[in-house]
Amino acid sequence: MPSTKKYKRVLLKLSGESLCGESSHGIKPDALSSIGSEIKLAHAQGLQIGIVVGGGNIWRGEQDRGEAISRVTADYMGMLATLMNAMALQDALEKVGVPTRVQSAVEINKLSEPYIRRRAIRHLEKGRVVIFAGGTGNPYFTTDTAAALRAVEIEAEVVLKATKVDGVYTADPKKDKTAKKFERLTFMDSIRQRLKVMDTTALTLCMENQMPVVVFDLAVKGNIARAVAGQKVGTLITTE
Repeated sequence: MPSTKKYKRVLLKLSGESLCGESSHGIKPDALSSIGSEIKLAHAQGLQIGIVVGGGNIWRGEQDRGEAISRVTADYMGMLATLMNAMALQDALEKVGVPTRVQSAVEINKLSEPYIRRRAIRHLEKGRVVIFAGGTGNPYFTTDTAAALRAVEIEAEVVLKATKVDGVYTADPKKDKTAKKFERLTFMDSIRQRLKVMDTTALTLCMENQMPVVVFDLAVKGNIARAVAGQKVGTLITTE
């Protein structure tokens, strides 16, 4: 396992689906424990880690809302789902000895701290992992955009986007056997080719702030630690 780190502060983007393991929904203890152990490996290198977690394992507004629930209400429900995931991840991390704080863009004072940028940075400097819940706090924005925004705000050096595939491909490798993997990409190429790495707002925000993104497979043990050590994992997306 790498013992050196390339970055000092990173933003890790986890999908809600990563918490449900092989299931299609819910929160599975084994998946939580595995992710907690992986984050602990990276944290042990002295890395400052902020995390944005999605809520798709509990609520997918676009798919689940039907005609009875408006888009705005569905998005707010999704924000609540991210808070549930953040609380579960917090317990999993603290169980393995990693100090954490949860900050939410949607204020629920009994469950989390409100998101305050300066306080978040102070937590990071003290060695605490900060889990950002509630997305951006606004409807019509994804948690990918929240990850890009928080990364810029806390002055992270890179966004680590954990997925279920080992990088960015020309097509879905599970459906198209001819799909080819990109070792490196530019943000503009990602947008033009509509590769569905992140939504356009998130990619544009990263591009404008020269925030590189590494897309990698979370299921491979040690990948988070390898990514922060600057080893080649997944696909690197940059401005050039």
